[in-house]
Amino acid sequence: MTRQPHPTVLFVGAGLLDPEAGTRTPDSWLLVEDGLIAGSGRGPAPETGDAVEVVDLAGATLMPGLIDAHVHPTAFSADLGAAMDESPSYVATYAARSLNAMLRRGFTTVRDVAGGDWGLARAVDEGLVDGPRLMFGGKALSQTGGHGDFRAPGRQGNDTHACCPGAGVVCDGPVEFRRAAREQLRTGAHHLKIMLSGGVASPTDRIDSTQSSEDEIRAVVEEAEAANRYVTGHAYTARAVNRGLRLGVRCIEHGNLIDESSIELFLEHDAHLVPTLVTYQELSRQGARNGLPPASQAKVDTVLNRGLDALRMAHEAGVNLVFGSDLLGGMQDRQSEEFTIRGRVQPAVDVVRAATVNAARLLGLEGTIGTLRDGARADLVVVDGDPLADITVLASPEANVRAVLRDGEVRYGRDGWR
Repeated sequence: MTRQPHPTVLFVGAGLLDPEAGTRTPDSWLLVEDGLIAGSGRGPAPETGDAVEVVDLAGATLMPGLIDAHVHPTAFSADLGAAMDESPSYVATYAARSLNAMLRRGFTTVRDVAGGDWGLARAVDEGLVDGPRLMFGGKALSQTGGHGDFRAPGRQGNDTHACCPGAGVVCDGPVEFRRAAREQLRTGAHHLKIMLSGGVASPTDRIDSTQSSEDEIRAVVEEAEAANRYVTGHAYTARAVNRGLRLGVRCIEHGNLIDESSIELFLEHDAHLVPTLVTYQELSRQGARNGLPPASQAKVDTVLNRGLDALRMAHEAGVNLVFGSDLLGGMQDRQSEEFTIRGRVQPAVDVVRAATVNAARLLGLEGTIGTLRDGARADLVVVDGDPLADITVLASPEANVRAVLRDGEVRYGRDGWR
């Protein structure tokens, strides 16, 4: 699909929200040229020619586009095992709708951590799917009976062909894990994901189990490092988290059951933590009607109640915290509620940073997205209200998000937003 030339736009009368500085500056301007931020400041805007569109935001907040570092747009149901029997074309169509909804909430970049692939990322890049920039890892790597093995106990077959839209690939032993890692990297994966503990959505494991042997973890870490990529690990307990961090895993998903020993390792290795608190809230509220099997429903409370304590502990210690939602099926429309939950234990500015500059650093795109620096991609959100004064502004995008730009193009604009 042929892209139109990027328009040159001058925003005036804006409250510029700079997450790096932690400030919102009223009566400011920002210039967008060729899809990049070309300058910003307070006070009178620079003189422009007739070819420049001038948009007066009349006091609305202008901030970097949001980043969600844990999404599953292909997860059309909370029953992840169902995906193995579904049509890839159905799953792709569902994902297109899911991604478009994320964009309209203000998310201009998302990281898919199991399920999405190079084809979906390409469709977004080429404009076939109107959604956020998609950073994908392909299929998550799991041992037999691990969190990426979604077979019911009586199912014996395990088709891992690339055409099948399942979220995981089952492998055993360092040779198989290494081969599976290379397969994901071969398709252009931006990261690798490995299962380090049991999970909620998998039918045959325990939350408190450790998964993947040390040799298997080392093999995946070696392959990621050789390709200048990184490994993220699904893990809940301190035992599983600590094991992964010691072996070179550089990001942990969830981490609800960590302790002080985990905090020390996060700081020692400059690792990232991606809590996903909204998914447990919604699984508890509506998981059953969204396809969550009974065996998985019984696991939710184990991690639900400890998540906020883990977030508070990590925040107070200065761990690199990144925004993630991890919602499945019809629960994905609650994505922005994660802002409200985090706001219970973190200052608003730190929640905003988790969804902008911190996430950009994790993705290796620091200074390129999640920022208002000159030369950064013009991924921008126009918001009514001040998220630094009230983080719940971002939790109600249908009411407060006026417009969303990605690479300088308006991808969503509420009626009358200009």
